[in-house]
Order: sequence, then C-alpha cells, then structure tokens
Amino acid sequence: MGKSGLIGRKMAATFASTGTPSFFLHPAEAFHGDLGMVTQADVILALSKSGETSEVLQLIPYFKQQQLPIIAITADMNSTLAVNANFCLKVMVDQEACPLDLAPTASSTATLAMGDALAMALMKAKNFQPADFAQFHPGGSLGRKLLTEVKTVMYQENLPIITPTTKMETLINTMTKGKLGLVVIEEKREVVGIITDGDLRRIMKNQQATFFELRAKDFMTKNPITIPSDCKLNEVETLMINRKVTSLLVTEQERLVGIVQIYQVA
Repeated sequence: MGKSGLIGRKMAATFASTGTPSFFLHPAEAFHGDLGMVTQADVILALSKSGETSEVLQLIPYFKQQQLPIIAITADMNSTLAVNANFCLKVMVDQEACPLDLAPTASSTATLAMGDALAMALMKAKNFQPADFAQFHPGGSLGRKLLTEVKTVMYQENLPIITPTTKMETLINTMTKGKLGLVVIEEKREVVGIITDGDLRRIMKNQQATFFELRAKDFMTKNPITIPSDCKLNEVETLMINRKVTSLLVTEQERLVGIVQIYQVA
C-alpha cells in the first residue's frame, strides 16, 4: 500500500526484466478477485515498513493456507508481518529525509535498493546473460545492439572498391560517389587495404608536388580490420571504441560484402 506499493511495482518490473517472472499485487484489489493471479508456483514478497499494514496482513492467512513462501521486507523484525513470514529482510533507516521525519523517503529508497539487490542476486543465480536481457528488451537500444547482426544495417550497395593501382583522380571520384568517406582496396577479390578521407587529406598536405601521381597502393592502410556479417552490433561498438575507428569492413571469405559506420551502431 502507499509508497511501499509504488516500490513494489518497480521491484516487479525489475524482476521481470531480469529473468524472474513477477507482477505487483495490490493488497486491496487482491480481495476483489486479483488473488486469482497467484499460483502455487509463486513466492510472496510482502512490503510494509511498519509490518502492521492491515491490508497486507489480511492476506497472510490466504497465503499460508496455500502454503506459499512469504518473504517480508520491513523495518520491524517483531511486527506481525515479520513473525508470520518464512523469511524476513530488515530494512530500517535512522531517520527519513523528510524534515518532519514522516514521509517515506530514505526508507523507501532503502527498500528499493533491497529489491534491486534481490534482482541482481537472482540474475547471478540463474546465470542471466546479456543476450537474455536483450530478449526482454528488443525495443531498446541495448536490445538492438545485443540482438541485431551487422548484416542488417551495413551498407552493401555500390561499395567504393578500387584496386591497388587505381590512380588518384579515380580514387577521389570513387570516394566521393561512395559517400562513406573511404575507399576499399581489393586485389584478386580479397580486401588488402583501406583509404579514408583523413588519409587523403594527410597525403595531400605532405606530398603536394606528387599528389596526383600516387596510386592507392602507395599510401593505403594494409590489412584493415574486418568483421563477419553475423557480428552483433554491441561487438562492433566495442571494437570501434577499442581500435578508435569509425568504420569497419564486413567480409565473407576475404571479400568485401558491406561497410558499417559508428552512427549505424550507436
């Protein structure tokens, strides 16, 4: 009831999203049909700061009759709720943050922390993994990164591919048409190098006199980082951060099949 009920709703949401099916049961509504939501497989987590909340206590006989385990979270280990629970977690604060020491503030925060601690302990006990979390959050950015393979977001049409002997003018035109800020160098249908717009600016500054005489092989970065097309976006993001790059080449059997860039992953 009250603020404890609001904390209970948040606990239920956290449990459910981390692999422990859970729902919030309002004590007052329980007596008007919502007890039908409870099954023999359930564990009851009962919240009451005083341990004497009448609406909560009225449910105890039903839970005991159904032989459901009861875990109490309360500040009073001698309260009616604590005495009738199978397990009791004491959550007590010396004083509320409220200047009147009345409104649940510090105590509700402490109860919330206890709920989070329980959820984390259950995650560890169940060996709950990032991929499991993603299954419950497919619409969020984290779920997207954990579930989506790079082949679904990579550029794969009109890829800017040249050869090691490509002349500078053609190289620049290919990079411009590709609109990705880079060109990929292939030889015998295998990726052998990459040139970015940054490489182009640096070589233009350092070799102005011979700039247009250069070919791709003269200043390409050899053996660029490549990834498979089934690589997950979270793996791509980690690799980009660690290697300090904004683009990665996607290959199959050493041949370029796509390019993925940082804004597609973020």
